[in-house]
Amino acid sequence: MYENYPSTEAGGQLPETPAVQQAPTSVQTAVRLMYAGAGISAISFILGLVTIGSVRHTLEKQNPTYSASKISALVNAEVAIVAVAGVIGVGLWLWMAWANKRGKNWARITGTVFFGLYTLDLVLVAARSASGISTVFAIVTWLVGLGATIMLWRRESSGYFHAQEQVL
Repeated sequence: MYENYPSTEAGGQLPETPAVQQAPTSVQTAVRLMYAGAGISAISFILGLVTIGSVRHTLEKQNPTYSASKISALVNAEVAIVAVAGVIGVGLWLWMAWANKRGKNWARITGTVFFGLYTLDLVLVAARSASGISTVFAIVTWLVGLGATIMLWRRESSGYFHAQEQVL
Protein backbone atom coordinates (compact mmCIF):
# COMPACT_ATOMS: atom_id res chain seq x y z
CA MET A 1 0.00 0.00 0.00
CA TYR A 2 1.21 3.52 -0.75
CA GLU A 3 0.13 7.03 0.01
CA ASN A 4 -0.38 9.45 -2.87
CA TYR A 5 0.19 12.51 -0.82
CA PRO A 6 1.52 12.97 2.69
CA SER A 7 -1.31 13.72 5.05
CA THR A 8 -1.01 15.98 8.04
CA GLU A 9 -2.67 13.35 10.23
CA ALA A 10 0.22 10.93 9.69
CA GLY A 11 2.77 13.57 10.60
CA GLY A 12 3.62 14.47 7.00
CA GLN A 13 4.16 18.04 5.97
CA LEU A 14 2.18 19.62 3.18
CA PRO A 15 4.46 21.31 0.71
CA GLU A 16 4.23 25.05 0.82
CA THR A 17 2.85 26.68 -2.26
CA PRO A 18 4.87 29.71 -3.24
CA ALA A 19 3.08 32.96 -2.57
CA VAL A 20 2.21 34.88 -5.68
CA GLN A 21 3.42 38.41 -5.19
CA GLN A 22 1.29 41.22 -6.53
CA ALA A 23 3.03 43.37 -9.10
CA PRO A 24 4.23 46.71 -7.73
CA THR A 25 2.71 49.96 -8.94
CA SER A 26 5.56 50.53 -11.41
CA VAL A 27 4.89 47.20 -13.16
CA GLN A 28 1.13 47.83 -13.12
CA THR A 29 1.75 51.23 -14.71
CA ALA A 30 4.00 49.66 -17.34
CA VAL A 31 1.29 47.09 -18.13
CA ARG A 32 -1.34 49.85 -18.46
CA LEU A 33 1.00 51.73 -20.78
CA MET A 34 1.43 48.56 -22.85
CA TYR A 35 -2.34 48.21 -23.14
CA ALA A 36 -2.45 51.86 -24.23
CA GLY A 37 0.29 51.08 -26.78
CA ALA A 38 -1.85 48.25 -28.13
CA GLY A 39 -4.81 50.62 -28.41
CA ILE A 40 -2.77 53.29 -30.17
CA SER A 41 -1.34 50.68 -32.52
CA ALA A 42 -4.84 49.42 -33.28
CA ILE A 43 -6.05 52.94 -34.10
CA SER A 44 -2.97 53.53 -36.24
CA PHE A 45 -3.60 50.23 -38.02
CA ILE A 46 -7.23 51.15 -38.75
CA LEU A 47 -6.21 54.60 -40.00
CA GLY A 48 -3.58 52.96 -42.19
CA LEU A 49 -6.24 50.77 -43.78
CA VAL A 50 -8.69 53.66 -44.17
CA THR A 51 -6.13 55.87 -45.90
CA ILE A 52 -4.77 53.13 -48.15
CA GLY A 53 -6.70 54.68 -51.06
CA SER A 54 -4.33 57.63 -51.09
CA VAL A 55 -1.45 55.22 -51.75
CA ARG A 56 -2.77 54.49 -55.24
CA HIS A 57 -2.96 58.19 -56.06
CA THR A 58 0.54 58.81 -54.68
CA LEU A 59 2.02 55.89 -56.62
CA GLU A 60 0.37 56.99 -59.86
CA LYS A 61 1.64 60.54 -59.37
CA GLN A 62 5.21 59.47 -58.53
CA ASN A 63 5.40 56.81 -61.25
CA PRO A 64 3.42 57.91 -64.32
CA THR A 65 5.03 55.23 -66.49
CA TYR A 66 3.75 52.33 -64.34
CA SER A 67 0.90 50.27 -65.75
CA ALA A 68 -2.40 49.98 -63.92
CA SER A 69 -1.63 46.36 -63.03
CA LYS A 70 1.74 47.30 -61.54
CA ILE A 71 0.13 50.07 -59.48
CA SER A 72 -2.53 47.59 -58.29
CA ALA A 73 0.16 45.09 -57.30
CA LEU A 74 2.00 47.76 -55.31
CA VAL A 75 -1.20 48.86 -53.59
CA ASN A 76 -2.01 45.24 -52.70
CA ALA A 77 1.49 44.81 -51.30
CA GLU A 78 1.03 47.95 -49.21
CA VAL A 79 -2.30 46.65 -47.87
CA ALA A 80 -0.67 43.34 -46.93
CA ILE A 81 2.23 45.09 -45.20
CA VAL A 82 -0.10 47.39 -43.24
CA ALA A 83 -2.33 44.44 -42.22
CA VAL A 84 0.51 42.16 -41.12
CA ALA A 85 2.41 44.93 -39.33
CA GLY A 86 -0.77 46.12 -37.60
CA VAL A 87 -1.78 42.72 -36.30
CA ILE A 88 1.77 41.88 -35.20
CA GLY A 89 2.18 45.27 -33.52
CA VAL A 90 -1.01 44.98 -31.47
CA GLY A 91 -0.23 41.35 -30.65
CA LEU A 92 3.27 42.17 -29.39
CA TRP A 93 1.99 44.93 -27.10
CA LEU A 94 -0.60 42.56 -25.60
CA TRP A 95 1.87 39.68 -25.25
CA MET A 96 4.42 41.88 -23.48
CA ALA A 97 1.73 43.27 -21.14
CA TRP A 98 0.57 39.76 -20.25
CA ALA A 99 4.08 38.39 -19.65
CA ASN A 100 5.38 41.41 -17.72
CA LYS A 101 2.31 41.43 -15.48
CA ARG A 102 3.21 37.86 -14.52
CA GLY A 103 6.78 38.84 -13.68
CA LYS A 104 8.55 37.14 -16.58
CA ASN A 105 12.01 38.70 -16.66
CA TRP A 106 12.55 37.59 -20.26
CA ALA A 107 9.54 39.73 -21.21
CA ARG A 108 11.05 42.78 -19.56
CA ILE A 109 14.23 42.28 -21.58
CA THR A 110 12.33 41.47 -24.79
CA GLY A 111 10.11 44.53 -24.34
CA THR A 112 13.21 46.69 -23.96
CA VAL A 113 14.67 45.25 -27.17
CA PHE A 114 11.35 45.95 -28.94
CA PHE A 115 11.53 49.53 -27.67
CA GLY A 116 15.06 49.86 -29.10
CA LEU A 117 13.87 48.56 -32.47
CA TYR A 118 10.91 50.93 -32.40
CA THR A 119 13.30 53.80 -31.69
CA LEU A 120 15.14 52.94 -34.92
CA ASP A 121 11.80 52.76 -36.75
CA LEU A 122 10.86 56.21 -35.44
CA VAL A 123 14.10 57.61 -36.85
CA LEU A 124 13.22 56.07 -40.24
CA VAL A 125 9.68 57.49 -40.10
CA ALA A 126 11.11 60.95 -39.39
CA ALA A 127 13.71 60.56 -42.15
CA ARG A 128 11.23 59.63 -44.88
CA SER A 129 8.95 62.56 -44.08
CA ALA A 130 5.85 60.48 -43.47
CA SER A 131 2.45 62.13 -43.26
CA GLY A 132 1.80 64.29 -40.24
CA ILE A 133 -0.72 61.96 -38.60
CA SER A 134 1.50 58.89 -38.94
CA THR A 135 4.42 60.82 -37.46
CA VAL A 136 2.25 61.91 -34.53
CA PHE A 137 1.15 58.30 -33.92
CA ALA A 138 4.74 57.11 -34.15
CA ILE A 139 5.91 59.69 -31.60
CA VAL A 140 3.02 58.99 -29.19
CA THR A 141 3.63 55.24 -29.47
CA TRP A 142 7.34 55.78 -28.83
CA LEU A 143 6.58 57.89 -25.74
CA VAL A 144 4.27 55.16 -24.40
CA GLY A 145 7.04 52.59 -24.99
CA LEU A 146 9.56 54.84 -23.25
CA GLY A 147 7.29 55.18 -20.22
CA ALA A 148 6.68 51.42 -20.06
CA THR A 149 10.40 50.67 -20.37
CA ILE A 150 11.31 53.12 -17.61
CA MET A 151 8.64 51.63 -15.33
CA LEU A 152 9.87 48.07 -15.99
CA TRP A 153 13.42 48.92 -14.90
CA ARG A 154 12.64 50.77 -11.68
CA ARG A 155 14.05 49.31 -8.48
CA GLU A 156 10.71 47.96 -7.21
CA SER A 157 10.05 46.39 -10.61
CA SER A 158 13.43 44.67 -10.56
CA GLY A 159 12.68 43.29 -7.10
CA TYR A 160 9.36 41.92 -8.38
CA PHE A 161 10.90 40.26 -11.41
CA HIS A 162 13.70 38.70 -9.34
CA ALA A 163 11.20 37.46 -6.74
CA GLN A 164 9.08 35.88 -9.49
CA GLU A 165 12.16 34.07 -10.82
CA GLN A 166 12.70 32.57 -7.36
CA VAL A 167 9.11 31.27 -7.25
CA LEU A 168 9.68 29.28 -10.41
